Amino acid sequence: MKTVYLDNNATTQVAPEVLDAMLPYFHDLYGNPSSMHSFGGQIAQKLRDAREQASALIGATPDEIIFTSCGTESDNAAIRSALAIHPERRHIVTSRVEHPAVKVLCAHLAGQGYRVTELPVDKNGLLDMEQMAASLTPDTAVVSLMWANNETGVVFPVEKAAELAHERGIPFHTDAIQSTGKIPIDMKKNTIDMLSISGHKLHAPKGIGILYVRKGTKFSPFLIGGHQEKGRRGGTENTPSIIGLGKACELAARHMGTENTEVKRLRDKLETELLKRIPQSRVNGDLHERLPNTTNISFEFVEGEGILLLMNEYGICASSGSACTSGSLQPSHVLRAMGVPFTMAHGSIRFSLSIYNTEEEIDFVIEKLPPIIERLRSMSPYWTSVAQACATV
Repeated sequence: MKTVYLDNNATTQVAPEVLDAMLPYFHDLYGNPSSMHSFGGQIAQKLRDAREQASALIGATPDEIIFTSCGTESDNAAIRSALAIHPERRHIVTSRVEHPAVKVLCAHLAGQGYRVTELPVDKNGLLDMEQMAASLTPDTAVVSLMWANNETGVVFPVEKAAELAHERGIPFHTDAIQSTGKIPIDMKKNTIDMLSISGHKLHAPKGIGILYVRKGTKFSPFLIGGHQEKGRRGGTENTPSIIGLGKACELAARHMGTENTEVKRLRDKLETELLKRIPQSRVNGDLHERLPNTTNISFEFVEGEGILLLMNEYGICASSGSACTSGSLQPSHVLRAMGVPFTMAHGSIRFSLSIYNTEEEIDFVIEKLPPIIERLRSMSPYWTSVAQACATV
């Protein structure tokens, strides 16, 4: 059975070019880049090359790139650094729809006495910039807002948010894990201080990430040890993955146009046809300010987990907007923050495409999903009562 993979916001396949770039550094070229000898020195040069490839993708300079183990480490390092630089400040501003890498960290810090303001979003998942500005105080140590939401794809105006923070002398961090490689980012044209990237969201391997720290920004290391990353992140470098991430960044820059044309076209086709063929369905999130690869669709009166299980029988991979799979009976915190009705929120599915998806795959999902929803609704007493009521009108 062929796999139709539409869960690229969860993780992506490693690009063939990335794998080819990495393979020599697992066996033949295994030197430590910190070594004095030339066998290790040639590895150090490859890391410099990867740093240049990564910085080019986001319009940064190579010395502003810190390689980390993942996006979560990058988020943690950025926020904890800001708190360490301003120990007298005890206030953090974030949003209600952040990834757990930020949301759970902020909850943890709240337990340690920090005051956390979680900005609300409207029904389309958008932030109110006036409300954001009003939340800032002299006690605010850092503002951390995601560039694009992982569940809905909604894009926040983080460049404007950074300006508002800087007007008050407050450092600004953005989790750009979903947006990097999908929409243009140019750090020369904004004032964002710190930015997080995760390799496995842009066709690099898992276990590698980036923290961008703007030149001149004070930074307190999260991992303290050796001299690696100019003393900003201790630990022997994960050389194969760093080299792979560099190649992935180069490919992402090359494919940015495809993301915003062909991938977007396939996303729109999938979305339009499903809404047309399945009654009582809706898109969650703003239809304009969003990533080109993501759609989050709710199907009323069915459970997202049931949809996923039946799609899985056809090899179709996607994600549910519900947190039920983690043992909770509540829908996702993102959809709750947006005020999505309970009967809709539980039946939400996120489809996230990549440059490797094809027209045939999209057509396959369009063919298979409507009967799945019809089958699940036929077993739902809620849907049956709604159908009967409509029939009598």
